[in-house]
Amino acid sequence: MEKQYVIDDIALKDTWRLFHIMAEFVEGFENLADIHPAISIFGSSRCKEGDLLYTRTYNLSRLLAKNGFNIITGGGGGVMEAANRGASEEGAKSVGINIELPLEQKPNPYSNIRLNYRYFFVRKVMFLKYAVAFIMLPGGFGTLDECFEAITLIQTKKMRPFPIILVDSSYWNGLIEWIREKLLSSGTITKEDMNIFKVMDEPEEIVEYVKKFVIL
Repeated sequence: MEKQYVIDDIALKDTWRLFHIMAEFVEGFENLADIHPAISIFGSSRCKEGDLLYTRTYNLSRLLAKNGFNIITGGGGGVMEAANRGASEEGAKSVGINIELPLEQKPNPYSNIRLNYRYFFVRKVMFLKYAVAFIMLPGGFGTLDECFEAITLIQTKKMRPFPIILVDSSYWNGLIEWIREKLLSSGTITKEDMNIFKVMDEPEEIVEYVKKFVIL
């Protein structure tokens, strides 16, 4: 009987977890319905104001906002803070989708639309559903995770194609060469798959490239 009780208790907790997941989806759908056109920006949370990466992100975000784009980030520090800051200072909608972590991620103060999530996969849906492009600045595992998930979804035609831009060729070129030498040469991906993403450096070039895919 004791074993059966434990199983029932787990099943009950799973049922209530589903309601929490649904609530997170509903909150996102309601708050982001009018965010179009928005660009999701990813990158390291570890850079600080005054760092080259922070400044580069801030300037790019401001330029995107000036050209009519709203900005979505993970709501934390570093690149996320710089992107939210650039967008909010230009009067654009600046979305921060924060995640609850054991080592708490503190929301940055520059998001004028702020959401807080417990579940990574729900948060990822919001990044994807409301973005007309992904911009990946230098970052770590989290940045790579978002990047390759979007590439995989486009490759497998599970979502519409949109620009995925890797900013800073000096940072990304080693990874791109590895993809060519290992994945492409072994046939695990095709030449067409290499066109899903693009490496770029100049903010103006990035903005003009994204605008080709979006009706503002």
